[in-house]
Amino acid sequence: MTTTLIKNGCVCNDDYTFVADYAPLPEGAVVVTLTRLRRERGELLARNTPLGVKLASDQSPEALGSDLDHLSLVVLEFPKFRDGRSFSWARLLRTRLCFKGEIRATGDFLYDQLAFMVRVGFDAFEMQGSPEAFGRALAEISNVYQPSADGRKTILDLRR
Repeated sequence: MTTTLIKNGCVCNDDYTFVADYAPLPEGAVVVTLTRLRRERGELLARNTPLGVKLASDQSPEALGSDLDHLSLVVLEFPKFRDGRSFSWARLLRTRLCFKGEIRATGDFLYDQLAFMVRVGFDAFEMQGSPEAFGRALAEISNVYQPSADGRKTILDLRR
């Protein structure tokens, strides 16, 4: 099954290349691991090309520190659909760390989780299967109870 990149609700091409820890860096936008970012920070920032980092589910975005200001993309991994830490990391990035760049989900997440992922701050998804499922998933929840990073009015707000 092919992977489709959906960004801001639209199917698009991926401008970034994921580069393994010891592979040579290609021209253009790259995504590296946190380990590589720490090891080659100076060289990566000096490239003057879009830079992203891929975090495993056990790596908090707070570990990025001031480097977050130099990133245009943070990829958060879902190793299993039951591992919800990346939900917390996305919300942390959007609210407390004020990250304005792209937050991309990758890995094993479910159709039923998509609307909640958007609510906490994800705006891009590496998905398996039909892109039409993405639109259906977002339309299934019309009203929300809890406030979140998306700024949608809650049912309580609508009643007031």
